[in-house]
Amino acid sequence: MPLIVATANVNGIRAAVRRGMESWIATRTPDVLLLQEVRAPDKLVREVLDGWHVAHAESEVKGRAGVLVASRLPLGEVRTGLAAHGKDGAAEEGADTGRWVEADISLPDGGTFTAISAYLHSGSTNPGQEHTMVAKYAYLEKVTARLAQLAEAPTPAVVAGDLNIAHQNVDIKNWKGNQKSAGFLPEERAYVTRWLDEHGWTDLGRHHAGDGPGPYTWWSWRGAAYDNDSGWRIDYQLANQALAGACRKVEVDRAPTYAERWSDHAPVVATYEL
Repeated sequence: MPLIVATANVNGIRAAVRRGMESWIATRTPDVLLLQEVRAPDKLVREVLDGWHVAHAESEVKGRAGVLVASRLPLGEVRTGLAAHGKDGAAEEGADTGRWVEADISLPDGGTFTAISAYLHSGSTNPGQEHTMVAKYAYLEKVTARLAQLAEAPTPAVVAGDLNIAHQNVDIKNWKGNQKSAGFLPEERAYVTRWLDEHGWTDLGRHHAGDGPGPYTWWSWRGAAYDNDSGWRIDYQLANQALAGACRKVEVDRAPTYAERWSDHAPVVATYEL
């Protein structure tokens, strides 16, 4: 069966709805919707996504983060956060909550498809903000441990969302000017390389887009970044070995104009044949 999976950082679900997200959903008709930076209480989220099966992880920090999996197909087990999968099982810090949710989706043929919505720390290299990068690397270690567990699982799995890392030079327009910027540091990029090379995950966006540059998925609201296509590719769909071969195409739904954007991120939409 064809399964359309879309991921998007909505930059606040209420703001995205005001700007036209619901019209995009009605036109695109995804089967599975993976959203990040939801920034809303559970009651409101379920009102917006009425009729969907929803697994929502809120952040403990009000107005921040929040991720969800919404599916037209029934959900099985839901797993929230990464604490349970870590080596020490320690509780997550508030800044780490609302960043990772896994849902097992029940397919019509009786099979299972695991969808994960992830929103990783952005971090900052500005003076006095060094602690944000320490937190980001600590969280990336937890992500890596979980990806290692899921990598060779027999169940098809996708990890999708705003990973806040541009992996290669072709994933950022101004790569020369951002080599010391959070999101493009060698240490961050090395994590993505590990996921792909050591653990066998496939970056479906790059695999289906070819050598690049782009297509980018995030542009600043400020200035002429959008009109000049001066963006970053930081939104991904990563597939484990059981899923990668089932992906038929990946598209970035870049709005035709700045005025038609409903987020500063563009959705990444993949079609799978399961």
